[in-house]
Amino acid sequence: MLPLLISAAVSAASVAACVLTNTKSETAGFCGVAGFFVTYFLVGFLVRRKVKAVQNELQEQMESGQKRMSRKIQQFQSKPNGNIKAIQRQLEKDQMEMISSALDFTKRLEPFKKWSTLMGRQIDTIRMQFLYQLKEFEQVDELLAKKGLFKGPMMMEPITLAMKMARQYKNDDIKGAEKTFKRRIKWFRGSRGSLLYGLMSWIYMKQGESEKARQLLLKGKEATSNEALASNWQLLSNNKDKSFSNAGLGEEWYALYLENPPTPKPQRMRGDARGGRGF
Repeated sequence: MLPLLISAAVSAASVAACVLTNTKSETAGFCGVAGFFVTYFLVGFLVRRKVKAVQNELQEQMESGQKRMSRKIQQFQSKPNGNIKAIQRQLEKDQMEMISSALDFTKRLEPFKKWSTLMGRQIDTIRMQFLYQLKEFEQVDELLAKKGLFKGPMMMEPITLAMKMARQYKNDDIKGAEKTFKRRIKWFRGSRGSLLYGLMSWIYMKQGESEKARQLLLKGKEATSNEALASNWQLLSNNKDKSFSNAGLGEEWYALYLENPPTPKPQRMRGDARGGRGF
């Protein structure tokens, strides 16, 4: 990596300068070590600043797109008799365009890979989430299949790990999803583990293993205090398996594309512009 090479070069130059000026060997050694670490951290600081600037620009682009969508939603809500399905299609199209633009934007992070050891994994993580939202699942699977210390997406957030588990489930790798869950759940304390407990219990239910799901939900509700998990545990404890639902986990759950969110019902006008009554 370039920071290491530059730091080593500065360190060697510092030692050489000390030798040429007949400096004591102890001082020369100190200058070499100091030159290496000062240069390494200085280069790292400058690179992080540049990376942060690009990341902030990406975030601003996403926030701008979300604000445009929010304005459209407000406009649609002011017309309660509009075509709900047409509105949904338009919003989905806008969202896909926004995410596609953000995915393309990640190319601007590529030059930093030679300056940062983990930059490649950070880029893969961002791209995997965007590709998942675009339903480009083959490309998601390719990123998840990368092997190596500095390759593939980082599983530092619950949603990223949930996406991996969801793809393992879709690829009929139930054991893999279970292994991923058991290895990683301990890193997500409290409410951060809610989505993962909900997903793994849902997978068990799809496999017809309601008792496994119930036992897992018992642990999940105690670990997270999540109401949706507690409700599902109560339902399974009362043999109401068909009422199991992760709807209480909200948008994060539906972002996995394992189930479709309920279609919102159109609001009904209570009166017309002349003050009449609605029928």
